[in-house]
Amino acid sequence: MVGTGIFLKPGEMAAVGGSVSVVYAAWIVGGLLSLFGALSFAELGAALPEAGGQYAYLRKGLGPVWGFLFGWMHSTVGESSSAASIAAGFARFSSFLIPAIAVPIFSWHLTGPFSGKPYDFEFTWAQPLAVGAIALFTFINYLGVRLGGRVQVALTILKIASVLAIVAAGFWFGHGSMEHFHPFWPVGSGLGTMGKFFAALAAALWAYDGWEDLNRVGSEVEQPQRNIPLALIGGTILVGGIYLLFSAVCFYALPFASVASSSHVASDVVASFAGRGAAGWITIAMVIAALGTLNSSLLSGARVPYAMSRDGLFFRVTGIVHPKFRTPGGALIFQGTLASLMALTGTFEELTSLFVFAAWIFYALSVVAMFRLRRISPGLRRPYRTWGYPVVPALFVLGALALTVNIWIERPVRSSIGLALILSGLLFYRAWRDRSVVTAD
Repeated sequence: MVGTGIFLKPGEMAAVGGSVSVVYAAWIVGGLLSLFGALSFAELGAALPEAGGQYAYLRKGLGPVWGFLFGWMHSTVGESSSAASIAAGFARFSSFLIPAIAVPIFSWHLTGPFSGKPYDFEFTWAQPLAVGAIALFTFINYLGVRLGGRVQVALTILKIASVLAIVAAGFWFGHGSMEHFHPFWPVGSGLGTMGKFFAALAAALWAYDGWEDLNRVGSEVEQPQRNIPLALIGGTILVGGIYLLFSAVCFYALPFASVASSSHVASDVVASFAGRGAAGWITIAMVIAALGTLNSSLLSGARVPYAMSRDGLFFRVTGIVHPKFRTPGGALIFQGTLASLMALTGTFEELTSLFVFAAWIFYALSVVAMFRLRRISPGLRRPYRTWGYPVVPALFVLGALALTVNIWIERPVRSSIGLALILSGLLFYRAWRDRSVVTAD
């Protein structure tokens, strides 16, 4: 859960939210929604501790086509936009160290076809840098070289330690002011404030994302009926507390307007009380952490199209295993190509919104599958049952629906393209399903 988001999203949330209270409301509601999702996924993970997570839940709860659509979304939109977002975050961190990275090479001024809002697209050196990072780690994984579990744990400790260090040092050594928490209350109509809140919520949910990943390896978790709920619920509450503290030190150290205009808020906060040299070192830690996250994202993400191809339900090229390195080379190249295209055509904020839009559709569908499994499989052993059922999972589904609709309204072009890509999977499903049946016979 702790990745690029917390180091960058507070600035975006302040910019779109317009007030401290809206930012905090987004963090709190985002944490509650993630917790409600974690509670629901805890039941699914404990009852169906199978590899694949959502793929298994949707297949058994709603039918094979829904499982396929999740795998298709994950392979074409979800994992690609996630990897592209992480790479864009890495490039954003790097631009603090080398400001020339953020210098525009060219820009386009466009008008949104649906909303009529102006849209400025700037192509900077950050996009090629992000593509270079994706290409590098795709190549590393292609060769079979990957960061082990202990290294990933070390990187997680590094990320959390960086956040806590900024919080502690900011309050202890900073020369902030409580006046920086102005404006605290939103200004404007209730409808306008609601739109700002949902925009900030979408940003917050990128920072919270990751609570569902444990379920994908449910078959490998010891004592899943105990450990899956403990990890999901405890982890979500812990991270929520860390995020609230981090936002507090941002607003304490910098005026609200400075937070809202910052493109690398964590580095700017450190620079405000410790100087640019210290901020450079903490930014280097963020760069290393982002690269580790990118590596693990590309490593795990390629396994989904590979597995689907081996089942005859995806492009055959993604099922190719390199004869020497024994890696899913075809799936890695496929995923790296899509992620690179997305990184070239979107900013960090746009890419994270696309990921949240696509992912939360299927988070909601997975919880709907839990409702249906309660009805069609009452005898299924459920070591853990969702607390607050049916209210808690129902609130999660309603919240996810409101979120995705609002993202579509705010970013209609990119969201519509993402939705069209997801639904295009139906054009392939029947042909691939029939092919797999013939092959099995």
